[in-house]
Amino acid sequence: MHPIEQLRYVARTSGADASLLVQEAASALAFFADDRAGLLTAARRLLTRQPTIGPLWSLGARMAMADEPRAEARQVIRDHRSDPTADVVVAAVPDGARVLIVGWPDVTVQALLRRGDVSVLVVDVEGQARSVIHRFDRSDIEAEAIDPGRMAGAVEAADLVLLEAGALGPAAALVDVGGMTAAAVARAVHTPTWLVAGVGRSLPEPYWQALVERGTDPRLPAWLAPQEVIGLGLVDRVATPSGLLLPGELGADTCPFAAELLRPVK
Repeated sequence: MHPIEQLRYVARTSGADASLLVQEAASALAFFADDRAGLLTAARRLLTRQPTIGPLWSLGARMAMADEPRAEARQVIRDHRSDPTADVVVAAVPDGARVLIVGWPDVTVQALLRRGDVSVLVVDVEGQARSVIHRFDRSDIEAEAIDPGRMAGAVEAADLVLLEAGALGPAAALVDVGGMTAAAVARAVHTPTWLVAGVGRSLPEPYWQALVERGTDPRLPAWLAPQEVIGLGLVDRVATPSGLLLPGELGADTCPFAAELLRPVK
């Protein structure tokens, strides 16, 4: 596939594994490695179409700031393929835990599939639960679909709530629909809540603000938004490539800041 067609594919794809999309985008953007202006334009156009995929912001910034953009693209691909975040979750989830997840969080499911001693409560978001449960069944992991209207009881019965961040800002995170409810209920009933934030999710404040603003459609009421923002005050721990951290331990993000990515596409 020609690199421009690859970028078009990434721009119009929804619901796919974000890590795989970023790897596709990195491969395509490497085509512009010898044309800095073309690279920035392509990255900005991609972020206009896919503003809520945090790792795309990190990819654009890393390539824009790199001395060798083509080599940086290859490094981004390696980083996503070797993302240790799932390993962190595998090691940290308590033995025999009943874990509640919302929808189909890619990194989280990958981790839980490696823990044969857990059981999973899957809050059904947009009809995804059946496919997720089938995936767990194939690995002999007990899993049960939860109607969103019965989420409160499920959260109370769970030992742990795992929410996955599509993007992580200094004080908040972007999660799938249902994540805010799960986190708020968990706080009320004292069920621990962990946020899973893989490679490229942690962003500087300017990118985070742009992501939230661009990802919000003012024509839609809040209850129809495709994703939700939750404050880190609702989270007990954050699983990152660096380990399982307290929210206050996150410190500075690892994504460089290239102001050019925020300029509007002409």
